Amino acid sequence: MDSQPTPEIPWKPRHNPWIIALSVMLATFMEVLDTTILNVALPYIAGGLSASNSQATWVLTSYLVSNAVVLPMTDWLGRTFGRKRLLLACISLFTISSVMCGGAPNLGALIFARVLQGAGGGGLQPISQAILLESFPPEKRGQAMGLFALGVVVAPILGPVFGGWLTDNLNWRWCFFINLPVGIFAIIASYFTVEDPPYLRRNSEKKLDILGFSFLCLWLGCLQVLLDKGQEDNWFDAIWLRWMGGLSLFGMICFIFRELKTPNPLVDLRIFKDKNFTVAVFEVFIVGVVLYATLSGLPLFLQTLISYTAYQSGLAISPRGIGAVAGAMIAGRLLGLISGRLIVALGFIFLAISSFQIGFFNLEIAKLNIIIPNIINGIGAPFVFIPLTTAAVITLKQEQIGAATGLFNLFRNIGGSIGTSMVQTFIQRLAQAHQIILVGYYTPDNLNYLSRFSGIESYLAMHNGSVQGASQALKVLYSTLTNQANLLAYMEIFQVMGWICVFSIPLAFLLAKDSKKTGPIAMH
Repeated sequence: MDSQPTPEIPWKPRHNPWIIALSVMLATFMEVLDTTILNVALPYIAGGLSASNSQATWVLTSYLVSNAVVLPMTDWLGRTFGRKRLLLACISLFTISSVMCGGAPNLGALIFARVLQGAGGGGLQPISQAILLESFPPEKRGQAMGLFALGVVVAPILGPVFGGWLTDNLNWRWCFFINLPVGIFAIIASYFTVEDPPYLRRNSEKKLDILGFSFLCLWLGCLQVLLDKGQEDNWFDAIWLRWMGGLSLFGMICFIFRELKTPNPLVDLRIFKDKNFTVAVFEVFIVGVVLYATLSGLPLFLQTLISYTAYQSGLAISPRGIGAVAGAMIAGRLLGLISGRLIVALGFIFLAISSFQIGFFNLEIAKLNIIIPNIINGIGAPFVFIPLTTAAVITLKQEQIGAATGLFNLFRNIGGSIGTSMVQTFIQRLAQAHQIILVGYYTPDNLNYLSRFSGIESYLAMHNGSVQGASQALKVLYSTLTNQANLLAYMEIFQVMGWICVFSIPLAFLLAKDSKKTGPIAMH
């Protein structure tokens, strides 16, 4: 593939690009918000529908599975039915299924509605990104991606806060009902502002690669189930999870082979020949791992070890949204002034600093010390994300943008699922390992242990008697041991995220030196 962009027929939408951007980003923000808004509401959903917490997690898994399958095939759907029609259909399906979720009488109905909701939401991110890239002239594309980053980066941060408030003050069903007015407004706005570019209007490709679609469903469906349920059933110790892993690998290999051989692929995998796109996709995969590991791990730390409520933990990490808004505005401006790869490198530095700061939290951490690294983390995310979204498509042809945005968002989501799964797995296993080590200090020949035990026992014996005092002293010390073991586990996982960011910095310099010299696709 030629690494230099091919001149394209100039095209400019009839409406103001910023009006188009607000129309499509409203729906995207709503969809991305839904990926995290239910995290704090799951126990309430389980209780309200007479289900176990384990069964209730399928509410999240079902959404992610259908979402992941639709993401990469958005380009084919847009070419076949038209991008505007697909956008309106996705918003409509997402909105209607949200109402179905809110009114679900039982868990089965809720899971079915979540599958439909995930299918509708799966196309919104790549469609919005493609529309923004095509609607804005090259010199303003960084600002457009800044707006896109606000939806993709800020929405998952606000999700737990918003979900916690709705659940505590209204009902978990309002986490779904709130999408109805937003969806209706997004449909009306998109209908009057969005239009298809000429190359999409001329496209007549309608044949669906059924075999490729089947392999895609097998690969991503089994992978998502494996990642979501792995820790719960001890990963490959469970036979059914071994099957999930094997089928996912089989589906991936067959899908890649099929798409490279068929003349009309469902997903154009040949764009991975473009170095810039491949590096950008790998980097955004890493961003997904780090961001979602932090987003899922930090609230758990605050709730399990610092005794925060779900709503309090959401508020504690919400300043990350302030940092993300500031970072998106600054990065969007800088992208036209300095090399994008420098901004990406700087973003990874911010993410590394914040991860290391969180990795040295203790059990007496002050709120201010929680806020500062979250703001730094929020600034770093759009610094990485915005240049990568433009770098991913900068050397591709105009008709390849749809496939590129679908794959770009798919790998970000897969990275997010892996990051969340890593936290759930390694926190428990590292905590067990540290507990085994720390138990070695709780022995009768350890003077520090004996001194602490005697002090606690004497205090409790004055209130509950000598027999009860000794028993309760052991419980207090064991609780201290488990808390310390869990703290060490959280520290290690966040420090690992920091080192991942550090090792990702050199990769940024594999991107094109300067987007201005390389020359974005002419679509204005």
